[in-house]
Amino acid sequence: MLRTHTCGQLGEGQIGETVTLCGWVDTYRDHGGGLFVDLRDRYGLTQVVFNPPDTPAEVIEASKTLRAEFVLQVTGTVAARPEGMANAKMATGKIELRVTGYELLNKSLTPPVSPSGKEEVPGEDLRLKHRYLDLRRPEMQKVMMQRASIIKGMRDYFAERDFIDIETPVLGRSTPEGARDYLVPSRVHRGAFYALPQSPQLYKQILMVAGYDRYVQVARCFRDEDLRADRQPEFTQLDVEMSFVDQDDLLALIDGLVAKLAKEELGIDVPTPLPRMTYDEAMERFGHDAPDLRFGLELIDCTDLASEAEFRVFSAVAKSGGRVRGINAKQGTKHFSRRGIDGLTKYVAEYGARGLAWFRVEDDGKLNSTIAKNFTPELLEKFGERMDAEPGDLLLFVADQYEVTCKALYALRSKIGREMELYDPKTMNFSWIVEFPMFDYDDEAKCWHAMHHPFTAPLADHLEMLETDPGKCRAQAYDLVINGSEAGGGTIRIHDAEIQKKVFTLLGIDEKTATERFGFLLDALQYGAPPHGGIALGIDRWVMLFAKLDNIRDCIAFPKTQKASDLMTEAPGEVDTMQLKELHIKLDE
Repeated sequence: MLRTHTCGQLGEGQIGETVTLCGWVDTYRDHGGGLFVDLRDRYGLTQVVFNPPDTPAEVIEASKTLRAEFVLQVTGTVAARPEGMANAKMATGKIELRVTGYELLNKSLTPPVSPSGKEEVPGEDLRLKHRYLDLRRPEMQKVMMQRASIIKGMRDYFAERDFIDIETPVLGRSTPEGARDYLVPSRVHRGAFYALPQSPQLYKQILMVAGYDRYVQVARCFRDEDLRADRQPEFTQLDVEMSFVDQDDLLALIDGLVAKLAKEELGIDVPTPLPRMTYDEAMERFGHDAPDLRFGLELIDCTDLASEAEFRVFSAVAKSGGRVRGINAKQGTKHFSRRGIDGLTKYVAEYGARGLAWFRVEDDGKLNSTIAKNFTPELLEKFGERMDAEPGDLLLFVADQYEVTCKALYALRSKIGREMELYDPKTMNFSWIVEFPMFDYDDEAKCWHAMHHPFTAPLADHLEMLETDPGKCRAQAYDLVINGSEAGGGTIRIHDAEIQKKVFTLLGIDEKTATERFGFLLDALQYGAPPHGGIALGIDRWVMLFAKLDNIRDCIAFPKTQKASDLMTEAPGEVDTMQLKELHIKLDE
């Protein structure tokens, strides 16, 4: 080994020992006659001192050429820092290494991204272009180590419960699951393509048929879809599947994992079982299937009251089958001026709302607004009671079709929650959303789509609805929600081939197409497939949430930009004409 210790390892217990360290020059300070260097590796910092009488004169002279990010090997004696010079902010702050000799292992150009953290963090494009420098920053290294710890904790948890870690193929058949596949042309099979897996979904179901009743895998997945702050084209998930279980078994299993990692990684106790809420309840109370439960601000339905109002915006919507729903921003009149309310109106317009009605609650408890004249005093009082109005509150309403009220008020709720600081961003909330709809109807295409995926089993008592009323059919599907973000999702699977064929038919997948795409699964289901179900947990998103990050790219070592490009390697890139010829591909320029 080139070193005897790491840069975060030395303390008072090593005083007097001769040690060798290796690392990067984090900072250097010439105090005249000698040099002070903070040497850095991923374990920490150690102050190394080039000073007489410990350091030979020629070594001191040579050390003056050192610069930031030079790579050094230094040997010296561990000594206590002079009285009054200890640095309580450093784990090694009570000692220093008095250098007797060193070797310059490599030089560095002036880094465009400073790993020392002493300068302002540059823009993301520059960080991604020079990711090898960005990853040296202690903040990034802390996240990468936390990521490794979370994954190890997951592996340990399932290993202790007799799960078998099995790898599934990366090169498989294209079986579209919603997003576009990444396709890989075959050189051997002309005109044929592999697809990178959007998930190991079909393989893990095959494993259940094969008798491996407890499967787990840290799986790489790929989806060619539009990106955002919490989405990447390639991502990592913890994939779990079990046989002879029901939904309660799966949820209890993940409850235990949540409690374990929350305690180990965050030092918090999470009571289990985690709270559960049906999809319908979540949409009604919060307008979204992944609500942030760290604060209230629930949606309140006032459609029945709105039908009595002379305010046509309300009454017309109520009488035409739409919804009038609102939220009560407690003491919001102190936070939002009239100009601020106008800003909220423009904001909800981005989510399809045609307007935002509002009332201020005055000191006497009465509702006041430019539209108040369109309501009788008695009706205003009813609105106030329904909304739990108190002096200083700001009542905000959207009148529109149900879907629009959900989108607009969910967005408004989230915005007000942040701006009014209704929750502590350091807190964590874990919950389950269950009983999702089996299907979603596409009005334009006039067809049904699977809400999760076409292998999801309906609730046992909803089975007949597959034929009578698919829109009301609810699935044995469940999502784990952390702080308003979907952090995992799963279902109990269809294990009966006939039921699977019924679902395919309902989705417009004819027998020929079903055989072409999923024939191997349909065949397997006819050979004693056990009842089974599973879940996939988004590891990248877990790390982002546990590390209190705003961007998922900050917890992935080598992420893609929002345009799915790698600025460091400049991928995707052009390939040689000969490569294309071997793959039987001709580009249409």
